Amino acid sequence: MERFTARAVVVGDRAGSVIPDAVVDVEDGLIRWVGPAAEAPDAGDAQVTVLPGVLTPGLVNTHSHAPMVLFRGQGEGLPLDRWLREVMWPREARLTPEDVEVAMTAASAEMLRHGVTASVEMYFHPERIAAAVTETGARAVIANPLIGLPGFGSFDEQLDTALRLAAGAAGDGLVEYGIGPHSAYTVPLPVLTQAAEAARKHDLLLTVHVAETATEGDELLATHGLSVPSLLAAHDVLGGRVLGAHCVHMDDGDLELWREYDVAVAHCPGSNTKLASGTARLRDMLDQGIRVGMGTDGPASNDNLDLFEDLRLAAQLARLRERDATALTAPEAFWLASGAAAAAIGREDLGQLTTGRRADLVHVDSEDIAFVPVGDALDLVTHLVWSVGSRHVRDTWVAGRQVVRDGVSTTVDEAALRADVQARAMRLAGR
Repeated sequence: MERFTARAVVVGDRAGSVIPDAVVDVEDGLIRWVGPAAEAPDAGDAQVTVLPGVLTPGLVNTHSHAPMVLFRGQGEGLPLDRWLREVMWPREARLTPEDVEVAMTAASAEMLRHGVTASVEMYFHPERIAAAVTETGARAVIANPLIGLPGFGSFDEQLDTALRLAAGAAGDGLVEYGIGPHSAYTVPLPVLTQAAEAARKHDLLLTVHVAETATEGDELLATHGLSVPSLLAAHDVLGGRVLGAHCVHMDDGDLELWREYDVAVAHCPGSNTKLASGTARLRDMLDQGIRVGMGTDGPASNDNLDLFEDLRLAAQLARLRERDATALTAPEAFWLASGAAAAAIGREDLGQLTTGRRADLVHVDSEDIAFVPVGDALDLVTHLVWSVGSRHVRDTWVAGRQVVRDGVSTTVDEAALRADVQARAMRLAGR
C-alpha cells in the first residue's frame, strides 16, 4: 500500500467537497481510504508520499481527437465546414498508422502533464491509439470512427473493427473501446441505427457529433422535417451509453429528448468559441438533469488539450449567456471535468477521490500566490477554477502509477516526440 498525505483533497463532486489535511491510501490501483489525517487508519509498513499541495482527481476529457496535434493551428480562421473539407480531411487522408501512434503518444503525455488522466478518443487507427496510451500510462475510451473517407474502409468494416477491438479489450479499465459515428450529416441514418444497436448489445460507449453548428442539420431538416436529435430518436440511435459531442444548437424539444433517453453531453467550449460554432445551453442542460462532462475537442480546433482552460471558459460562458454570475459555480465547473465527466461516459470508477474508485491522482502546487488567500476550504476549489490552471500541476498518477513527476513525463521522451510530430506534420501539409 502507498499512503499520500496532502494539504487538502478536492473530491471532485458537485458540492465541491474538500478534505483539509488529508490522507489517501492506494493499493492495487484503487483508493482504499480517503479522509482527514486525524482519522486515518494505521499506515503499517506503507510507503508514505508527502505532498505539500492539493490532491485532485485525474480529470476526464469526454471528447478528444488527440492525434490531431499533427494539425494544430492549421486552417486558422476557417468555419467548421471549410476547415474540415479544405484542410483536415485532405491531410487526414495521407495519415499512416505510425503518424497516429506518434501523435497520440505526444498528446497523451501533454494531457497527463495537464492533469488529464482519461480521455474519450474518436480517431483513426484505434489500435495505435491504444498502444500510445499504454506507453504513456494514461486511460482512454477509444471510439473507432465511422466516416466515409477514402482509405478507411466501408462503414461495415469500420463497425466490425470497433466490435473486434472491444471484444479483445483487457478489461483492466485502462483501455476501453467504443463506437464513434462522426455525425448524422456524414453517416447514413441506417448506419447510425446499426452502430447504436451494436453499442447497446455490447454495452459500449457510442459517441457522435450533434448540433455543433447552426446549419449542419439543414439538409436533414429539409429532407426529413426533423431536427438531428429527433432524427436520432426516430431511427433508434438513442438509448444505452450515448454521448453527444457539442450539442450547441438544441431547442427545448431536443433537450427534452436528451433528458428522456439519458443522453450525455460532451461540452467543448474552447472549440465552440474558436470555430464560432455557438454557446451551448449548459445551465439548461444541468437543470434538466442531463449528464454533462467537459471536453477539449481536438487540438486542431481548440488548440490545446488543457481541461483547466475549458472548465474556466465553461463557467465564464454560462454566466455570460445567462447574464448571471451564479449560473455556474466554481465547484460545478470543476465537477464537470472530474466526477460529472466520468459519469457522462459511464465510468463511475473515475473522476472522484472516494473509496473504491481508481487511483488517478493529480498533485497541484499550492505554494503559489494564486492560492492566496484561503479563508475556508472551498476557497481552494475557487482558486483551482479561477486562479490556477494546469501550469501548477506537478505530479500525476494513473492507477497508482506515477506518470508525471515534477512536471515531467516519467514514461516517454517528450522532446523527441515533439520533433517527430513536427516532421510528420510538415509531410502531411505537403511541405
